[in-house]
Amino acid sequence: MYTLLTHTDLDGVGCGILAKLAFDQKVKVRYNSIASLNHEIEFFLENGSKDTFLFITDLSPNTENEAKLNEFYSKNGNVQLIDHHKTALHLNDYEWGYVLTEDDQGQLASATSLFFHYLVDRGLLAATDAIAEFVEMVRQYDTWEWEKNGNRQAHQLNSLFFLVSIDEFEEMMIRRLQTSDHFDFDDFEKKLLRMEEEKIERYIRRKKRELVQKEIEGRLAGVVFAESYHSELGNELGKEYEQLDYIAIVNIGGKKIAFRTIHDYMDVSAVAGQFGGGGHEKASGCSLSADAYHLFVEGTFHLEPLREDAKRNRFNVKKSSFGTLYTNHKKDIILLTPLSEGSWGIEKNKEEVGDIFLSFHEGERYLKRAFTAWLARDEQFVDYLMKEAKK
Repeated sequence: MYTLLTHTDLDGVGCGILAKLAFDQKVKVRYNSIASLNHEIEFFLENGSKDTFLFITDLSPNTENEAKLNEFYSKNGNVQLIDHHKTALHLNDYEWGYVLTEDDQGQLASATSLFFHYLVDRGLLAATDAIAEFVEMVRQYDTWEWEKNGNRQAHQLNSLFFLVSIDEFEEMMIRRLQTSDHFDFDDFEKKLLRMEEEKIERYIRRKKRELVQKEIEGRLAGVVFAESYHSELGNELGKEYEQLDYIAIVNIGGKKIAFRTIHDYMDVSAVAGQFGGGGHEKASGCSLSADAYHLFVEGTFHLEPLREDAKRNRFNVKKSSFGTLYTNHKKDIILLTPLSEGSWGIEKNKEEVGDIFLSFHEGERYLKRAFTAWLARDEQFVDYLMKEAKK
């Protein structure tokens, strides 16, 4: 017999699906939050049969349970942890721990992809095309390679995951992977997914108008309150407000914070780690502790939301040879103007900002970070030019 303790997201449930494909009725799968995992481990160690093999995937135990698992392994040997989070790398010190963030070719790993190779290599699961395609979609979504690769199907798989219960999704996927030569969605699912994509777009448009900008612990964060579509929302906000180091999505009802970033220099698992959380470099999370609440809720609630750059300008456009006008809640007039040899300078309320920037992008990023500014509309730009002409 087997027991699998795994996470409640797509990657964790992907492991549950693979376990049931491999072991059928011989496996008991328990889906856990980060907080509930340790209770499940303790229950298994106290009540489980010594003949039952314990798998833990996509999650890692606390220090106390590390020691208990190691003791259990020393006596029985029936433990295997498989994870891909950088914060779990220390578990490789144990014989029962296998943590890999990327393979020899530099491809990022997911728990589902690692568990798949584990089962196939040991002859516990036959690798069909449909199963391999499903595993790759889960991997690409969990590592966010789907966006770079334009793999829309991987994103749709996660959307479908959230449209039904875990039990329904699990049953659908097992039946499909057992009977199909290749993985695909049926016509009803495709229609459902189109409706869901439209809903997500509307939700993101609304949340873009609620984001605030705040320096927190030496990094510039965008903070928004939201309960749904954290991955999609974090990704779109990160691209829209590229000057921000990361996005913090606060779920007050769930008492959690999700962290997302689009920048290679930023590791949000380190941010989450400050508050007892963890995860990936690009996507992490933590509980809304008292310290986190003070910084991300109390410290930002009074701030005015950022505004998006003007979208339909004809005159006040970026990289213009006449200069580009920005403004903010203080109604500052901020000009980003071309200088000699491709460099750019900033003038704020008629006073020069001393820095010289080697590119327009560098100058714009600086002024948006320093002055919480956005691209002004054409009307304000034309009004500014007319006043200058009169002078």
